[in-house]
Amino acid sequence: MKFALNLSLVFLFLFTLGDRSFSLTDNQIKKICNKEKRKLTCIKNLQERKSNLQKGNFIEIPVIPYKG
Repeated sequence: MKFALNLSLVFLFLFTLGDRSFSLTDNQIKKICNKEKRKLTCIKNLQERKSNLQKGNFIEIPVIPYKG
């Protein structure tokens, strides 16, 4: 019984949030790009990625390996 309840909750969660994509707001983009040397290029690139994400296109996310 507990397994069926958990399984139904997982499916409910997946179906309600499955088609949404959470992208950065304009204020978050500006905060991120304030640290960069070329602010305008950074803002332009992030807004382009945001629009691609909202259209449903794939975007590249760079992965930086952790050196511990």
